[in-house]
Parts: sequence; C-alpha cells; structure tokens
Amino acid sequence: MLHDFTRGLSITTPEQMIEKAKGETAYLPCKFTLGPEDQGPLDIEWLLSPADNQKVDQVIILYSGDKIYDDYYQDLKGRVHFTSNDLKSGDASINVTNLQLSDIGTYQCKVKKAPGVGNKKIQLTVLVKPSGIRCYVDGSEEIGNDFKLKCEPKEGSLPLRYEWQKLSDSQKLPTSWLPEMTSPVISVKNASAEYSGTYTCTVRNRVGSDQCLLRLDVVPPSNRAGTIAGAVIGTLLALVLIALIVFCCHKKRREEKYEKEVHHDIREDVPPPKSRTSTARSYIGSNHSSLGSMSPSNMEGYSKTQYNQVPSEDLERAPQSPTLPPAKVAAPNLSRMGAVPVMIPAQSKDGSIV
Repeated sequence: MLHDFTRGLSITTPEQMIEKAKGETAYLPCKFTLGPEDQGPLDIEWLLSPADNQKVDQVIILYSGDKIYDDYYQDLKGRVHFTSNDLKSGDASINVTNLQLSDIGTYQCKVKKAPGVGNKKIQLTVLVKPSGIRCYVDGSEEIGNDFKLKCEPKEGSLPLRYEWQKLSDSQKLPTSWLPEMTSPVISVKNASAEYSGTYTCTVRNRVGSDQCLLRLDVVPPSNRAGTIAGAVIGTLLALVLIALIVFCCHKKRREEKYEKEVHHDIREDVPPPKSRTSTARSYIGSNHSSLGSMSPSNMEGYSKTQYNQVPSEDLERAPQSPTLPPAKVAAPNLSRMGAVPVMIPAQSKDGSIV
C-alpha cells in the first residue's frame, strides 16, 4: 500500500476494489482535507493504468487553474466526470459511465496543493452479466431414450453458477439428476413420461443473473420402420421422376436433330428451277447462231420448219403484255458471219412468184 506524502493535505478515501457490470456507472471516490499551510494552487489529476500493462499511465481528467480538462484519453472521452461542482470543497471523486471491458484497470487520484501532495489507488473490474440464456434438449425426447438438457448463456463473466428447477406437474426431480442441478448440462438416462414438464435454468455471477424456460415432452417411440420406408419410397419416386424428365428431354433433342437433318438433305438433292425466259432466249439464240451455216438451198426449209420447233410450252407460258406490240427481232447480219446473202422469192396469194 502506498502511503500519503503530506504536509497537511490528506486523502481520506481508502484504497479499494470495485466491481461493476458492463454498461453501468462506476463511482470512484477521492476525498481529501487541506492543512493551513497548503496555500498553493489546487491541482487534481486522475490516471489510468490499463489492465493489459501494454499502455503507459493515461491522464483521463484534470483540474488545474480552476479549469477542467476531460479530453485527454480518447477511450473515455465523454464518459468521465467529476461528481462535485466545487472541487475546492475537498471532493475529487469521479463517475465513469457506460462501462466497457476496456475500462478495467487501476485508477489513481492525485491531489496537489503546495506544499501538500497526496494520492490513492482504486482497482476497477468490469464484469458482464449473464444474458441471452438458451435452454434446449439435445436428443430425441422419447420414452427409454437418453438425452441431455442444456443451458447456455450467450455472454457472462466467470465464474457462473447454474440452478435448475421444475415448475410444472410434479416438482419432484429424479434422484439421478440432483448432482447435476447446479451444472449447465443434465444427462437424462432411460427417460420416462414422468420427466415431462416445464423447467427453468438460472445463471448467476457477481453482477447479475438471467434465466430461460424449457418445455420437456417425453413421448412414446415413433414408428421408425414406417418412417424409414416412407423416406426410401419418396427417394425412389424422386429418382424415377428425374429419370423420366431426362429421357423426355433427350428424346425431344433427338427429334429436333432428325428434323434438321432431313430438311438439309431435301435442300441439297433438289436442283433449283430453271428460268423460263432464259430457256427461250437460249433456244432462239442457238437458232440465230446457226444461220451462218445455212445455204440457199436449205434456207427455205429452215424458214418453214425451224421456228415451228420452238417448245410450245415455253412460248405459251411466256408472259405477253396486252398493250405492248411484240418485240422485233433484228435479222442477223449474214455478211459478218461469212455467208452470202440470198434473195428468197416470195409468193403471191395466187401462187405466182414475185
């Protein structure tokens, strides 16, 4: 224990340890008295030595020159305040609000009024109340089965104490459960219907408690064979349905592929239709080209019979304009073809040669 070094000034608050729950407010006392010889300016300083010992002492609040400075330590900014409005009256106590686990550590109060100086330390511990308690059954709640009753807090500072109670029906608990009534887990062996009921589990520590409710219904064993058979049948039906869907999709794809192949073969085997106009023109053009080889002796026969050999089908089907006169076909230039022009005598209606 540190002893005060005083010349009249004395801190009357003893050193102590304080435990508080997370989120609460911690009151850290520091009261002092002055002697007649203490005439210097009053300075008050609070320091924190963090519990992890990885940080140096931090000034968290300061009173000097009749002014208060409380923004030295970022983690406690806005959460530390002097409790007295008149610090010269001898009360340098502070409040730390909304406690966090990071606030755990040793707090030191220093008071100076020359020539007097004094200090005291306070150990602050922040604990977490039990909360978020969850009660549940681990296993099948059937007659003759073994299962466990579990009680689990979401958070809570150690040490934790557990207590089970039965609230409904017969409040008498099985003898085998008694050793586990203060533990987080109760092991149930060879369960019977008498175990059914509502249970409560309370969890405590030094700063608080919380509890949960559990409804236990021990029922006769279910028809496991029927359940298994139903599961097997359901699985088989699902497999059959999947196979049927796959088969139908495969069949449809094969049909679509076959239709595309047949359509492609038909288009390749059938030649494109000939143009009627081009057929007639090629036929007439071939006749024109043969005029160069005609002699005067066969010209007459050619003029009478050659044009009668033009396919009637093509001429009959050739479109004719009702308003336009038939196109005139120019006579071939026989001199250019190397043939001698021949005068073909014409006949009059009475048969005489003109």
